[in-house]
Amino acid sequence: MENRKEELYSQAIPAGKRRYFFDVKETRGGDKFVTITESRKIFDTNTAEFYYDKTKIFLYKEDFEKFQKGLANAISFIETGVEPEPLVFDNDLHGMDGEHRDSMSDGFINDVDFKY
Repeated sequence: MENRKEELYSQAIPAGKRRYFFDVKETRGGDKFVTITESRKIFDTNTAEFYYDKTKIFLYKEDFEKFQKGLANAISFIETGVEPEPLVFDNDLHGMDGEHRDSMSDGFINDVDFKY
């Protein structure tokens, strides 16, 4: 039997062909987190049927402030065209010395491939 908890809070945001869901859930240890889901209705020409393509991210409380600041900066840039000051966090790659930053970049960031 699956031991899955229901959402503690859920809000759906309709946005044209997309719908965003903000769900608050709880870990087994009692920590709350947010899942943000983008759902898009897509027509499959092979089967002549619609299906929902969902993309989900999990946002944990230790990252709330960073996420909020990053989102606010991106929105501000879109609205004003002015690039905000870069955000620097304690565990940010930008805060590392050159050698560590380069080794982290070569081993992780540059290896990501977003092919669909």
